[in-house]
Amino acid sequence: MPSPHRQLPKAMHGTMSERPRITVGQKEADLIGSDHRVLQAAVDYVAGLGGGVVEIGPGEFILRDSLHLRPHVTVRGQGAKTVLRKARAATSALELDGDFGEEQITLKDPTGFAVGDGVAIWDKNAGGFHTTVARITGRSGNTFSLSLPLNADCLVSQGAQAATVFPVISGYDLDGVRVENLTVEGNARENVHLNGCRGGGMFLYRCSGAVITGCTFRNFNGDGLSFQQSNDVQVSDCVSEGNTSLGFHPGSGSQRPVVRNCTARANGEDGLFLCWRVKEGLFEGNTLEGNGRFGISIGHKDTDNLLRKNRIVGNTNSGIFFREESAGMAGHRNRVEHNLIENNGGAEAVAGIRVRGETVDLIFVGNVIRDTRSTPRQTIGILLEEKVGAVELRDNQIEAESAVVDRRPVR
Repeated sequence: MPSPHRQLPKAMHGTMSERPRITVGQKEADLIGSDHRVLQAAVDYVAGLGGGVVEIGPGEFILRDSLHLRPHVTVRGQGAKTVLRKARAATSALELDGDFGEEQITLKDPTGFAVGDGVAIWDKNAGGFHTTVARITGRSGNTFSLSLPLNADCLVSQGAQAATVFPVISGYDLDGVRVENLTVEGNARENVHLNGCRGGGMFLYRCSGAVITGCTFRNFNGDGLSFQQSNDVQVSDCVSEGNTSLGFHPGSGSQRPVVRNCTARANGEDGLFLCWRVKEGLFEGNTLEGNGRFGISIGHKDTDNLLRKNRIVGNTNSGIFFREESAGMAGHRNRVEHNLIENNGGAEAVAGIRVRGETVDLIFVGNVIRDTRSTPRQTIGILLEEKVGAVELRDNQIEAESAVVDRRPVR
């Protein structure tokens, strides 16, 4: 017999053939409008019914705060026809220190800051997760209350500032999220930079099992798509282009990500950046092209990943780069197979694949590594630096001045 203390399931009914669905748009929709408020109203309405689908019609929607995702809600657009555009940002130095745990900020110049806006607060020491991203919930003169406490001291002496910058699409601590066929326009020219550990064109934090498909993230002053501490995220058929930092940024312990058939091009830094502790991921059939640093970067505890059938072409630095890490923290046991690594390197000559640090047990098999330009800059096929451990090279087709440069001491 079942235990009398056994918890009952959340839903005490059978499977329904119809679930909540609402349309939102600029005309001919259930909810009509053209900014973040109407989008959020639709998402919150469906979430209040336990989940369902929000369908966004064509047009450009101006966002002064993130579209905050909710559990078990699918947000679906019409591809290039549905554009979520980041509004122009206001920026101000802080008048008073923002203390850790404080839920308000005082600004030197409050012009352009309004109740309901998304806002980020940081100082020179607030790299990574120490930037606070919240919403303005009230105002008294040049003092604004926040929806969240500051998660670090933001000191005037260290250049503390605030700006109405935020992820265009944002999700925290959620299950069952899907985002389909949306175009995010980050409006980088009118917005200051937001670091990728706290933002991006789309940003997820602790959102397990999220599915993102058919979306475009472009021109964000930061990363295109960033997801942190989020397991089993699936990203497919997406484009991340023209963002000032990274194209795709899985990181901070995100386990088993799948990034398939996506394109990262013309981003300011790496096309695909595996941040810290990205493990057992599959990165397959992607194009990493014309990015300002590496095509793919792998490093801190990024282990047991498979990179297969990717096209890594025309990036400014190496096509695939394993970062400098000690033995306990390097990107071990990654498999790189059947990729095209072509025409990488800009002002300086580079290796198609460069392995640094005390990295071991890598497998490179069946890759095509070449430079077809009249003046090749990808002059080394595979470069293994001094501290690298065991590496397996098999059946690679390499056309370069030096196919393999092995700087490891003879053992």
